[in-house]
Amino acid sequence: MTDVLQVYRYGPDRPTEVLAVHGLTGHGERWKTLAGRYLPDVAVAAPDLLGHGRSSWAAPWTIDANVAALADFLDREADRPVVVVGHSFGGAVSLALSAARPEAVAALVLLDPAVGLDGNWMREIAEQMLASPDYTDAAEARAEKADGSWSDVDPAELDRELDEHLIELPSGRVGWRICVPAIMSYWSELARPPVLPARRIPVTLVRATRTDPPYITEELLTSLTAATEFTLVDMDCKHMVAQARPAETAELIRDALRRR
Repeated sequence: MTDVLQVYRYGPDRPTEVLAVHGLTGHGERWKTLAGRYLPDVAVAAPDLLGHGRSSWAAPWTIDANVAALADFLDREADRPVVVVGHSFGGAVSLALSAARPEAVAALVLLDPAVGLDGNWMREIAEQMLASPDYTDAAEARAEKADGSWSDVDPAELDRELDEHLIELPSGRVGWRICVPAIMSYWSELARPPVLPARRIPVTLVRATRTDPPYITEELLTSLTAATEFTLVDMDCKHMVAQARPAETAELIRDALRRR
């Protein structure tokens, strides 16, 4: 399993201290600004998840398959438990990783995690994507993000997103560097009940208060509060927390590292 993940590394050349896990349809280089500008002294590893970016697009496309690949990476690249930062779908993957391999995880920082969501809602989103998985041109792709969950992100950050992640398709249209069948499977995975971490693993959860409709459910908050040392942080931003509020996000990661 050693070659299935493309992993971007930021910071000092030493064993991984922070594992940063992107959300659905994302990629590892989304963490570049956060890591390089706000955590330059921290060894950050940011993989492309399976079916995303330059990692393997081969099935199976499940949370469990990603957990296995990430655990294999940590076995090789970390010399002690790491802080795992997970955004959106990456939050679900991070929770599952902490449950499957608690000895590898020192703390969790969950950024507007998408976990245990309504199955009918996930079907609707999947159907919408299946009906329109790509764009006429880059301007259309940019407008979709700028008018949606990226509207409070620095426009230069959005430009970097398009430069790295938008590709020309054989049809002449453009789309994200993702495996669409994999994404269809992952929408279903988001309806799975949350997997909770070992009690010793502290969890900091950021709720983006302008995500509408919200991804974070009361069921998730109640479960985490009962299961572990839990801190809820509300941030006045939309869903792309690390891009919209990088300084505040970095400070939460540093807090987790101090307890590592």
